[in-house]
Amino acid sequence: MNVQTPPKIALQQKPAKPAVSRTRIQSGRPYPLGATWDGLGVNFAIFSSAATKVELCIFDAQGEREIERIELPEYTNEIYHGYLPDARPGWIYGFRVHGPYEPDAGHRFNPNKLLLDPYAKAHVGDLIWDHSIFGYTIGSDDADLSYDERDSAAFVPKARVVDPAFTWGDERRPSIPWESTIFYEAHVKGFTQRHPSVSDHDRGKFAAMMNADVIRYIRSLGVTSVELMPIHAFVDDSYLVDKGLHNYWGYNTLGFFAPAPRYLTSPFINEFKEFVSTFHHAGLEVILDVVYNHTAEGNELGPTLSFKGIDNASYYRLMPDEKRYYINDTGTGNTVNTSHPRVMQMVMDSLRYWAGEMRVDGFRFDLATILAREPTGFSEESSFLHACQQDPLLSQVKLIAEPWDCGPGGYQVGRFPPGWAEWNDGYRDTIRAYWKGDEGMVPKVANKISASADLFDNRGRKPWASVNFVTAHDGFTLHDLVCYNDKHNDANGEDNRDGHSHNLSYNYGHEGPSDDKELTDLRFRQLRNFFATLLFSRGTPMILAGDEFARTQGGNNNAYAQDNEIGWIDWDVTDEGRDLAQFVQKLIRVRQALPMLRRGRFLHGEYDEELGVKDVTWLTPAGVEFEEENWADDSTRCFGVLVDGRAQSEGIRRIGTDATMLIVMNSYEDVVNFKLPEAAGGVCWHAVIDTNQPEMDDLPAFDFGSEYMVTGRSFMVFLLEPEEGGETTRDWERSFTYVSEAFIRAAADRVRFTLVDKRQQQ
Repeated sequence: MNVQTPPKIALQQKPAKPAVSRTRIQSGRPYPLGATWDGLGVNFAIFSSAATKVELCIFDAQGEREIERIELPEYTNEIYHGYLPDARPGWIYGFRVHGPYEPDAGHRFNPNKLLLDPYAKAHVGDLIWDHSIFGYTIGSDDADLSYDERDSAAFVPKARVVDPAFTWGDERRPSIPWESTIFYEAHVKGFTQRHPSVSDHDRGKFAAMMNADVIRYIRSLGVTSVELMPIHAFVDDSYLVDKGLHNYWGYNTLGFFAPAPRYLTSPFINEFKEFVSTFHHAGLEVILDVVYNHTAEGNELGPTLSFKGIDNASYYRLMPDEKRYYINDTGTGNTVNTSHPRVMQMVMDSLRYWAGEMRVDGFRFDLATILAREPTGFSEESSFLHACQQDPLLSQVKLIAEPWDCGPGGYQVGRFPPGWAEWNDGYRDTIRAYWKGDEGMVPKVANKISASADLFDNRGRKPWASVNFVTAHDGFTLHDLVCYNDKHNDANGEDNRDGHSHNLSYNYGHEGPSDDKELTDLRFRQLRNFFATLLFSRGTPMILAGDEFARTQGGNNNAYAQDNEIGWIDWDVTDEGRDLAQFVQKLIRVRQALPMLRRGRFLHGEYDEELGVKDVTWLTPAGVEFEEENWADDSTRCFGVLVDGRAQSEGIRRIGTDATMLIVMNSYEDVVNFKLPEAAGGVCWHAVIDTNQPEMDDLPAFDFGSEYMVTGRSFMVFLLEPEEGGETTRDWERSFTYVSEAFIRAAADRVRFTLVDKRQQQ
């Protein structure tokens, strides 16, 4: 443990208790919880079901010296509250909570420990790992059953009263339809720390995300919604501090209402609002990755920083028969007890605060299964899921679940209710295995690129409920997926024991970077294959930021502690990386122009006798429909997908009017001759995408029955040119023309690397 000396001003272990002025404090209100500025004063309210007394501690402007301690005078419905008419925004405060210290009964009250307000809108100062921040005495034979009397105030973050006033002007939510959404997972610091357009003062901050060149780049790529890794206030784990590392990813939350101070250029949280407003004006959504499943206080041996000292038995799930110990369904030491109504209220208040006051557009819930756990286990009818479904605000923003946790029965992909989308890790593993060349994958691929209907086609859920991804923050980057057979996590200080070993990656004969052009060409073709598969699958695609230009982490597949060049994006992009980004832009443009990929109906391959159309047909390289023996043949690695634009596109029973599309996927090492099938309503096929020819700038035509030489390890898309004549045919022609125009625009536009481009031109 890294033990640091506190500032001299706070050297005394147990400072004299400041005098209490009973004339200044008024009763106040039990709601809203937290510190609320009303224009005249500040109301303070904090929940605790078992505390005997709560003291409000006021600090000087630097947050270093406690200058006053005031007992909250009223207790209403298990909420302590009081009103200070002379308090103002900017005041720094904390709480001391009195009550029984009985770990065996689940109580860990210790008024010697200064506690953060769970509803604090802004945090001040960093956590310093010192023995005094623990409620028990470190090194005692009684472990956490002992009691520590040292004052922790010099070592813990404090809360700051905020003024919520902000002028939003004509800001409007982009309200991107689910079917048009493309997620872009990014880290505030990692995305901007090395960006050449960002000033030194703004690097790694929300202010950097507002940089014109940063926004121009994101918009030019074509993604719609930026999913930020955790920005709620979090702390560095002690074991990382001991190793000189940091909690880079941020999955160690201490405050569910406060933005992380490390991402602010000033003490004012309005910087985050400015960032959201700037993104909205650019037509981009902001999605937050949120961690309500656990806190930074760890298990019974963890520090007392907030919840543990306020009401441990309410905030955390404890072992039923041994309340000294915590249920650890998260793998991090504790589990937030959303079965308790006040804890559930805190989570919902936090979500409403970020969706309402901060105007974010949605949430990705880390280990979401935990939030839907009741004492009996995961339930689709859990109070949390019900609360979100009925809430008039939250039910209108995007809700995305990471549908697994470490507890029993924790894997729940496809089990979340209507209105929710879910990370589909089965998609990730299937697509990785297929392009690696594993046999027997075609039936699984067919299912996954059709939005995993077996999991999501129920209760009126739509294909967008499947969030498809090949890479995410956790694991290899896409570049490293095709360059490394093994993880290389030595920088994490755990002797390469951390991180997943089963990555379904392949280095194609050489571990790591290579100057071999043939090998590099193959790797980049595989990158294009992954992107093409992702963006031409039904469902909601998610791209990991930087993958589009082949960023690398040097083979580290668990960069959670790498707040350095390993985890930060390098914007000095190679020519190959720029070409890849340009190709990804083309894929996005074409996807957004193809309604067939965004329809709200699953593909089942069933013939509609009334309309005389089959929505999807799976084809052999001979251009004939798959039979049972083809599905059962493990050696099959090349196949076609004919998606008929005439299939019913919505609930109304009528012929569809979208362009018909043929996808050909070939994970064989060698060329396969694929016979282009005849298709109703068309005259020929036009090649739109060929991952072996990424710079193709026209739409060459191919007759029915002709054989196309599909390069080994490649992905192709063809569009059907409709025949002339007829009312419906004109609609098909318009659809075909629309896609063709999108293709042309993509060829003309360039991804806006801006300042990097200028620098290289000098």
